[in-house]
Amino acid sequence: MSARICAVVAIGKNRELGKEGKLLWHIPDDLARFKRLTLGHPIIMGRKTFESIVSYLGKPLQGRTNIVVTRDADWKYEGVIVVGSLEEGIAKAKDLDAEEIHVGGGAQIYEQALPHIDKLYLTLVDDVKEADSFFPPYEQEFTTKVFEEKREWNGLKYTWVDLERG
Repeated sequence: MSARICAVVAIGKNRELGKEGKLLWHIPDDLARFKRLTLGHPIIMGRKTFESIVSYLGKPLQGRTNIVVTRDADWKYEGVIVVGSLEEGIAKAKDLDAEEIHVGGGAQIYEQALPHIDKLYLTLVDDVKEADSFFPPYEQEFTTKVFEEKREWNGLKYTWVDLERG
């Protein structure tokens, strides 16, 4: 059985992801959902996303194999698999014999990964924020809704929607 490639992502009404390397929303139960879904699975991300996670948490994501895509051949980080392309990252993740492989962003990585992704775990935030990174258009390809739950935190409405390719 081949590993399923997934993305767990929170986006606003305009598919906005982040600004200046930071998440736009820090919704506690959504961050817990991200952890629950990705724990025990390899996660592929770009170097800037990885560095923003380390800056925020003080360390890489724990309990997951962190695979970082970078064009900088000299870049290294202890305990992290460093690759030069998304395709190489997917191949390394498949070598780990994981049931699911997660793509963790940022925008460039999501755009490159979208044709490979089988399932999206979306948090659709009912909000518009200024952003400099956006999730690529996905609506035409991911048309099978397998889960939906409306939620609210501190007056902010959002919906968890899991989509598979239609």
